[in-house]
Amino acid sequence: MNLKGRLVGVFVVAAMLQIGSAQASKAKVAVKVDNKADFATVVATVHKEMLPGGRYDLISEKERSEVNRYLADMQSLFDKYDTVDKMDPNAKIQLFNDQEAVNATLTHRDNDRLVCESIAPVGSHIQRTSCVTYGQKMRDEREKVRMMDRMRQVQNSRGGGG
Repeated sequence: MNLKGRLVGVFVVAAMLQIGSAQASKAKVAVKVDNKADFATVVATVHKEMLPGGRYDLISEKERSEVNRYLADMQSLFDKYDTVDKMDPNAKIQLFNDQEAVNATLTHRDNDRLVCESIAPVGSHIQRTSCVTYGQKMRDEREKVRMMDRMRQVQNSRGGGG
């Protein structure tokens, strides 16, 4: 597929919209963006999903800043040309590269992304595959850290520091 087809066909993969609740369905609807107005809608959706409770709320501040910079670069192209069809080849390449950078970051930080690993349960050498969403894995890891911190505080308050 040529560059124009990729730009017009599916613009920001990571900004694909969910159908129904996250639990009810993992189906996605591709967002076709080839003009300034449609792009503004996608940007608003991405910004909303990066807020607490959103699909990309685990994004770091550095990554959020980078995504916002790329979105601003793309916005400036739409401000100048209004549509993808009116963009010159260099602008299309810049738009494509910015889009790929945004997609890479948001896809990596997607709370709904499945992460699988092969583990051997305690007391067994037989490996099994365990899959959880990225969001659940990060929440579990944060809870483990909190629990360890609480245990250290209790131990230190009893004089058993170390």
